[in-house]
Amino acid sequence: MSYQFRWDVILHNWPFLLSGLEMTLLISAVALVGSVIFGLVLAVMDLSEYRALRWIAGGIGELIRNTPILVQLLWVYYVLPMVFDVQISAFAASVLGLTVYSSAFIAEVYRAGIQSVPIGHREAAQVLGMSRLDSFTRIVMPQAIKAILPPMAANFVQLIKYSSLASVLSVAEITRRATELASSTFRPLEIFTFVAVVYFVICWPLAWSIRVWERRLRER
Repeated sequence: MSYQFRWDVILHNWPFLLSGLEMTLLISAVALVGSVIFGLVLAVMDLSEYRALRWIAGGIGELIRNTPILVQLLWVYYVLPMVFDVQISAFAASVLGLTVYSSAFIAEVYRAGIQSVPIGHREAAQVLGMSRLDSFTRIVMPQAIKAILPPMAANFVQLIKYSSLASVLSVAEITRRATELASSTFRPLEIFTFVAVVYFVICWPLAWSIRVWERRLRER
């Protein structure tokens, strides 16, 4: 029996699906901001002269990078409230889980960018009497940012795709909306094809822009 692709399923339900897209972008944006901040903290700790801070940052990074993100999301949603006796919504658990996971990788981006700055520049700043904080904010980071931004943007693309895992926690993002709609209409082909196209339309231009950006940086 042939299966006819019905576009009317999408046309009649696209507002419902796009409402989930708004949630997807919100989760991704909030998690990106959090991971940029927490990732910088981990990177600074990892580059610290204090061994204890390096061990803590290294341990956190290795633990996060070597466990599945889905397990981390489930742990945050189900285990964290039990351990600390707190209430956490599915949205907050999704954002927190994605933030922690992404921050471990962004910390490596920060660390590589900071270490790419010639050590002589930092030594020159110390000779001029600049404090460590001034040297970091005025000398190191302005130079490191060129190496940091492209891979950080790539992490944002990954976050958008990983946000689909929030559907496991019943967050009403686009993948969850698609699952609910497919269950009620019995048209998974049209619905999940549409969702795949939406993710591609969002992620591919970003990925292409990142490649162009990196090529221009190398040329400079």
